[in-house]
Formats: sequence, C-alpha cells, structure tokens
Amino acid sequence: MNKKWSTKLWIAIFLAPTILMFLMFNLTPIVTVFVTGFTEWNGFSSPKFNGLDNYINLVSYDDTFLISLRNLFLWSAIAATLHVGFGVLVAFILYKRPFGWRVVRGTFMIPNVISVAAWAIIYKFIFNDDIGVINNFMRDIGFSDFHVKWFYESPAAFIAITLTWLFYAVIVTLIVLNELMAIPKEVHEAALLDGANGWQVTRYINLPLVKGAIGTGVILSITARIAMFEEVALTSRGGPGNDTYNIPLMLYNGIVNSEYGYANSAATVMIIIGVLVMIVVSRLFKMNEKIY
Repeated sequence: MNKKWSTKLWIAIFLAPTILMFLMFNLTPIVTVFVTGFTEWNGFSSPKFNGLDNYINLVSYDDTFLISLRNLFLWSAIAATLHVGFGVLVAFILYKRPFGWRVVRGTFMIPNVISVAAWAIIYKFIFNDDIGVINNFMRDIGFSDFHVKWFYESPAAFIAITLTWLFYAVIVTLIVLNELMAIPKEVHEAALLDGANGWQVTRYINLPLVKGAIGTGVILSITARIAMFEEVALTSRGGPGNDTYNIPLMLYNGIVNSEYGYANSAATVMIIIGVLVMIVVSRLFKMNEKIY
C-alpha cells in the first residue's frame, strides 16, 4: 500500500467513530422528524400517513404561524445586527488589550455559564413590577407612576424577551477574537510601514480578514433565535395574546397535546429555515473563499 492510500485509510479510521455517532444521534432523528411530519402520530400507536395535513394545520391555525414568522424575522434582524455587532465590537476592544481586558473577558463570560432557563427566571424577577430592579429604578428617579408589566403587556413583552439575550454575545466575541489573534503580525507590520493608521488597519485589514468569523456568529445567533424556547416559555409564554409566540412553542404545544406528527412538522420548518439561513449567510459573507 502506497503512502497516499495509507494516509486515507488512517483518516477513515479516525473519522469512523464520529460518522457513526452522527448517523445514530443526528441524522437518524432528523430523518425521523421529516418522515413523521407527514403522519398522524400520538407517540404510542404507529404513525399513519396523512399527507400535508400537519403543515396545513400549522400554517392555518389562528394566524399563529404567521405571527411566529414575524417574530422570528424581527428577532433574527436584531440578532444579526445589534447582537452580533455588539459581540464584534467587544472582540475588537479586547484585541487591543486595554487595561483590565482579562477581567472584562472573564466577566463577559459569566452569563454563559448560567443555564438559559435560570437566566429567563432571573430576568422575570428583574422585570417584575413590584420588586424588579428596572421598575423600581424608574420610580426612584422620579417616574412615580411607572408600572409596566413587562412580560404581560404589548409591546413591552417583545422588548423584555429581546433584552434577555441581546447583550450576551460572548460566543460571537470569542470566535471573532480568536480570528483576530490568528492574523499574521507581518500583515499589520506591512500596513503600518505603508503609512496606515489604527483605524485604517481595522477597517481595511482586520474586518475583511474576520468576515468568516462574523458570518459564523450571524449563523449561530439567528439559529439560536429559531430554536429560542426557554426565554419565551418561562416568561411571557407567547403572550400577551400571541405577540411573542414562536415556532418552538408550537412544537412544544404539539408534544403536550400528544400530536407528535404536528410537532415534528414544526420541527421540520425550523430545520429548513436554519439550513436556508446557513446558505444565505455563507454566500453573503463569502465564507467558502480563501482569506490568505
């Protein structure tokens, strides 16, 4: 056996466990979700094929699906701009290593070691009208009649849920910061020798070279909004009315009502949207192109 085939054999051997795990715990459930989305299934009896009934019910049920898509679009737009933008800004600041940057980096990571469910409950108390920090602060500074029931009024509920994740972009920060640190020093030295100032280095060198990392951050941020459940279920529960309703809640309600075929049709829609987001963002940021 020549060296080329020997190398390929060793690669195949090392990849085999990962491929097996993917087939068992990722691909198989995804295929099951797609297939059972076209069936009537209560989780106990055998699934019965019912064509597109689940998808028709999903789309036509009391405008809930359209409201969920609207909320997803708005949250995705906020995530791709403000959320990712804030994470990128922090990454560029930390890259300059100002005084206390290690403390800031460590502090910035603290919310991410807390579970999303616990974080949602914490914010439910922060926005509480009687004992919450926000409302009491507003009353203390002179707005004595400030009584907003954040998770139970429109449009306050949408704003409150958005604030539970908006400024916690540590994943984006770490991805971009790692990419910044990987830029060869020779590139910066050559730019400085050509007379570029700090802003020009950032604008014309650093930003273009980390566009792939930023694109990855956008994908992660938007897909997190597609799958956002705890932040909504443990706070507004989709209300008031359906103002903060989303597709994961539709999936959850399907499971609670033992309508697993309906729930899996909602899951299929989530998967399709996620794949489309990945394709579109990858092309926008030209993530498949070589940088160096």
